[in-house]
Amino acid sequence: MARCSREVGVIKSIVLGAVLAAGLATAAQAGDNKLALTGSALIGTDYMFRSVSNTGQEPTAQVEFDATYGMFYAYIWGSNTVFANVELDYGIGITPKWAGIDFNIAGLAYTYPGVAAFDYFELRTSAAHTFDKLTLSIGNWWSPDNFGVGTQSDAVEFGAAYAFSGKLFNFFTPSISGVVGEQFYDDQQVLGGDFTYWNVGLTLGFLDHWSADVRYWDTDYSDANCFTNSGARNNCDARVVGAIKATF
Repeated sequence: MARCSREVGVIKSIVLGAVLAAGLATAAQAGDNKLALTGSALIGTDYMFRSVSNTGQEPTAQVEFDATYGMFYAYIWGSNTVFANVELDYGIGITPKWAGIDFNIAGLAYTYPGVAAFDYFELRTSAAHTFDKLTLSIGNWWSPDNFGVGTQSDAVEFGAAYAFSGKLFNFFTPSISGVVGEQFYDDQQVLGGDFTYWNVGLTLGFLDHWSADVRYWDTDYSDANCFTNSGARNNCDARVVGAIKATF
């Protein structure tokens, strides 16, 4: 675990340093930008977070509101969840670009109204590069007290996405994407210990502001560790999840 922590720290330091450098290099452009307000709504067959069901394998309804000003952004996101009636997340960050790389550094707050003991914070540092139709990314999500149980954590993710040219049936705009990640905990006695997670799926955009997503999710969590993490032994089992999303 100590070696993994050092490797995670190196990744986090490299990405954070590059993001800050890019932010300083592009901050002068902020005066040419305008405030933009957007949002989205989603209905899905499950709410998966790092391949663990957060709705006890039940359907989910989610809504998000975003504000952007140049490379600066803020958002609020809400969903039903098994841990409380509602989960409300807040975030603020920057997305500078430098040398063809898109960076993202943000502070994320996960809150559960009525169950404040579960509230926690994550620092996101990530980078992505697009090669024509293919986008590759790497990111780290660090928390000083994950899920309010007194342990630091890191989630490291590697992602890939490919956007196809043209339209399927002259209607859908298809893309495929996937993620492989590792969740690390400093204290292995809480939240079920470290685990690997992954997903891969097909997204079909249509009618300008709509998309449909079908995605396979899985982890290497044992039933016992999954119960410790999520309260149910089968919340980490492999499954296919479908979702419809509208942006506005």
